[in-house]
Amino acid sequence: METVIGNPLIKALIILFLLSATTAAGDAPFIISHKKASLTRLKSGAERVSVSIDIYNQGFSCVYSLPFSTAYDVSLVDDSWPKDLFDIISGNTSNSWERLDAGGILSHSFEIDAKRQGMFHGAPAVITYRVPTKVSLQEAYSTPILPLDILAERPTENKLDWLQRLLAKYGSQLSVVSIVLLFIYLVATPSKASAAKASKKKR
Repeated sequence: METVIGNPLIKALIILFLLSATTAAGDAPFIISHKKASLTRLKSGAERVSVSIDIYNQGFSCVYSLPFSTAYDVSLVDDSWPKDLFDIISGNTSNSWERLDAGGILSHSFEIDAKRQGMFHGAPAVITYRVPTKVSLQEAYSTPILPLDILAERPTENKLDWLQRLLAKYGSQLSVVSIVLLFIYLVATPSKASAAKASKKKR
């Protein structure tokens, strides 16, 4: 018996089995979700909110622990957009997927139009999922979004400000072009004057 246990190959197999059993017993999906929103001012004066939510499974993944670190029946619900303040334009505020393997990512997006002006603070989205080793559904939350200043008044752009920004950005190029054009003008002007004098002499 001691000879069998003393075999290096047998020792390695025993250690690998113990590690895999420990990992399988303690490993589980680790869900992280990031939610972000951006504003776009429309020509009609309304403002559109583009929302995207990414769900990551940071659970450990290997041959022995894959079933334990996979999240099943993944569901996303984002009810932080009141219907009296927003209208859904495209997509849905909820979605579901069959599974999310360890190291995988799921993405969902939708667009809504704002009805009222003011500062809006959105709550995190809720993610539920099932783990094979547990009976009850597991729950996770996305990160909250930064406050949105809906339909904020924007100062009218002054033409002088626009010119100053243009000069600040392309000032050096404009200077070079101006110098080249001035040089061409100075070279061409004497030749025109001499040509006019020559024509007068011929007459």
